[in-house]
Amino acid sequence: MDSAIARLFTANAQWADAVTHAEPGFFEESAKGQSPKVLWIGCSDSRVPESVITASKPGDIFVHRNIANQFPVDDDSALAVLTYAVEHLGVEHVAVVGHTQCGGAAACYQAAQEPPAAEAPATPLARWIAPLIDLARSLGPGAHESTAHALRHLVEANVRKQVDNICATPLITNAWAADRKVWVHGFVYVIEEGTLKDLGVSKGPRA
Repeated sequence: MDSAIARLFTANAQWADAVTHAEPGFFEESAKGQSPKVLWIGCSDSRVPESVITASKPGDIFVHRNIANQFPVDDDSALAVLTYAVEHLGVEHVAVVGHTQCGGAAACYQAAQEPPAAEAPATPLARWIAPLIDLARSLGPGAHESTAHALRHLVEANVRKQVDNICATPLITNAWAADRKVWVHGFVYVIEEGTLKDLGVSKGPRA
């Protein structure tokens, strides 16, 4: 077995033993089901593990992660996760979480500096990030704006866009029409500090 994979199994065994020692019966209770209150829609970046950075236990957070924490309104994977979270698990908070130093955002920012391509994106990755490139292009270059500042602006704008996308889904609009308590939030994880930033764009029933 490759050393990188072997390390995962060794670390897992040590973790399971430690949890069992600290909280006997934890895994037996976990096997009975889940009732998370939060759906986390985040980036696949390996530096942003939601359970670690929020000191959460298995079962606390339902998760959907992809490149650049996007929620396309026509993506069945994202919509299926949202539906299951709200309709079947009773999740009350949906958090879109971007992060600084995002490679996807950086690539889209650079691509936005070039004229739009004449041909349609040819690869799955290119198709996935195309909406973010369009968003970066729509923001335009800020006056006297550094690349670092422009990237942070793009990261935050992307989170706001995905919050709007989620709020526009029939699932959420119907939930709000029924006065169900489902809130949608926009956060950014600041990698340089290890902290979450609330963008102040939370939306909910009658909000």
